[in-house]
Amino acid sequence: MEKTDGIGKENVSTEEKQSFKDGSICGYNSLHHLLSANLKPQLYQEVSRLLLGLNCGKALETIVPPESAKALSSKHDFDLQFLVHTFEHLVIIVLMYNFSTTRISLKYVDFHSIHSYLSESRVRVGLIQNSIAFPTTAPFSDQKKAIFEKLRPIIDAAGASGVNILCLQEAWMMPFAFCTREKRWCEFAEPVNRESTQFLQEFALKLWNTAVIIGNHGNIIGKHRKNHIPRVGDFNESTYYMEGNTGHPVFETVYGKIAVNICYGRHHPLNWLAFGLNGAEIVFNPSATVGELSEPMWPIEARNASIANSYFVGSINRVGTEIFPNPFTSGDGKPQHPDFGHFYGSSHFSAPDASCTPSLSRFKDGLMISDMDLNLCRQLKDKWGFRMTARYELYADTLASYLKPDFEPQVISDPFLHKKSF
Repeated sequence: MEKTDGIGKENVSTEEKQSFKDGSICGYNSLHHLLSANLKPQLYQEVSRLLLGLNCGKALETIVPPESAKALSSKHDFDLQFLVHTFEHLVIIVLMYNFSTTRISLKYVDFHSIHSYLSESRVRVGLIQNSIAFPTTAPFSDQKKAIFEKLRPIIDAAGASGVNILCLQEAWMMPFAFCTREKRWCEFAEPVNRESTQFLQEFALKLWNTAVIIGNHGNIIGKHRKNHIPRVGDFNESTYYMEGNTGHPVFETVYGKIAVNICYGRHHPLNWLAFGLNGAEIVFNPSATVGELSEPMWPIEARNASIANSYFVGSINRVGTEIFPNPFTSGDGKPQHPDFGHFYGSSHFSAPDASCTPSLSRFKDGLMISDMDLNLCRQLKDKWGFRMTARYELYADTLASYLKPDFEPQVISDPFLHKKSF
């Protein structure tokens, strides 16, 4: 039976059409769920090895969550899967952009370092993806409060699981309304010390295009503003804010050195590089992106950055389809529409040894937890020698020349290209 690619599918069953509509992959939460359900175990193990890689020669493990986390999962109807190692306090990076759906999938994996005799620098890290809780037509204050209440049990589950660092998605406390270009959504903006920060006292918070890092003592360690603003078609976030001016800060916490590469910055390799040069061990990429626009790139960009810069990456994307009251266009020649597209979730971790976790669901709320031994960052630097073999002086010269008005590309042409044939 032939199926066409994209939203319009021919010869597809009613059940399959519904699964495409709800954001699943033919009824499955994710690609990995689809493969595991339809391949023989031995074949799936080999396919998984090729897709996810091996962590220090071993497949990533999944461990049963603690009973308290499972109880929260059952009570609030979200999936819960993870590996457990106990830690005491929590540092959270909360990003203010929307999430949508009522169920949560929680996964937990353990990234080991190469040599067990080294002193461990182990940390437990969590990612949350979620949907909005109320329709976008509800009063803004009600929408925000409803998201708070939706997140509360998910964050409680993270705490019960011993998470040390937790990162929420971009614009977590609102719908991703920037596609509408309507100024009224600016009412969701708030100072750093207002209700969203207060709700997440011990967590790190991302406000609009600013990520606020809150330490495990409730103190604000610092903030970072979004470096790259998307301008795709007539989607332009500079309707609401401009590029940031905070550089590429790395925040040193009791659990490690962390950085936040906000959303569109993942498309810029030099943005990833700068966080690495400043010593980041874990870089979070809280995002809001839809399937038709970016899904083929999603599992590749962060993993490449993790490998090239020898640090861990946590990628978070919201889930669900958000319907707005006033239709808008997207500069692509298509008719006006009331939604930006389906936010496909698929949050995951990538490690510097090229291994990565299976992703969370494409359509359900989720909490993913990973244990990381940060020694792996240094070990992979030593193994591959990327810093030692890089030619930063050459790159700097090229960039300096490129910034000049009289820049000419270094192109050597085949002389026969410009010869006339007789």
